[in-house]
Amino acid sequence: MSVRELVVLGTASQVPTRHRNHNGYLLRWDGEGLLFDPGEGTQRQMLRAGVAAHDLNRICVTHFHGDHCLGLAGVIQRINLDKVPHPVTAHYPKSGRRFFDRLRYATAYRETVGITEAPVDADGDLAVTPSYTLQARKLSHPVESYGYRLVEPDGRRMLPERLAAHGIEGPDVGRLQRDGVLGDVILDQVSEVRRGQRFAFVMDTRLCDGVHALAEGCDMLVIESTFLDEDAGLAKEHGHLTAGQAAAVARDAGVRHLVLTHFSQRYSEPDDFERQARDARYEGELTVARDLLRVPVPKRR
Repeated sequence: MSVRELVVLGTASQVPTRHRNHNGYLLRWDGEGLLFDPGEGTQRQMLRAGVAAHDLNRICVTHFHGDHCLGLAGVIQRINLDKVPHPVTAHYPKSGRRFFDRLRYATAYRETVGITEAPVDADGDLAVTPSYTLQARKLSHPVESYGYRLVEPDGRRMLPERLAAHGIEGPDVGRLQRDGVLGDVILDQVSEVRRGQRFAFVMDTRLCDGVHALAEGCDMLVIESTFLDEDAGLAKEHGHLTAGQAAAVARDAGVRHLVLTHFSQRYSEPDDFERQARDARYEGELTVARDLLRVPVPKRR
């Protein structure tokens, strides 16, 4: 059975707190695992969340500020220690290659797994698999930063009443799906498009075109909301979003499930983020993330 869920490993911005670890997010997508922004302490958070190195297929780093990448050294060494048997690909801004190299080889260890590096230097598709296309869009932050988006290919939903009207049943349904035609009946006559799911991960950024492009039509949007709305000036100055801004993006993009995260240590009351998101008239499902939370990706429409 396929599983699509977000496992939240850490939700703090800049520094960890007693209740929030540095960033870290694992997206389980069918049989693959995509680890986003492994901050310091990610390896231990993986252990607490029941996530193994064998679960990782891709590592996606948005930018090279420490709270988004200092966990890379431990995670990469754990991948090698556990001798993960499948390929692991790392995506990160190309301008930060020297930081990735330093983290990858921060200490001596036995390298048993060949991690493929696939740096990002422009908007576009990064990988195409049968299950998804991974895309990147540039964001607006003091250092180069990219957000990531998964787009599942559209499929087809068979319509039982139309199949019955044409007398198609049993193994013939499978033949029609495979071949696209059965006798004088074509697939379009007895099915409809089933829209593929969409997931986006947006970290440190001001409002910009990339934020809106990543969020458009998403079933789940994981997005930073470092500041509350009363500190919008600070957010813009430091290259971040407020809760209300993040929620307005989700509202305008038709996002089904909004996950707010990356909270400044200056705030102690998470309910304020939810309140401001609702004040921005976002009406979809809303989660204010906390460490070790599991959030299912909404079922297909």
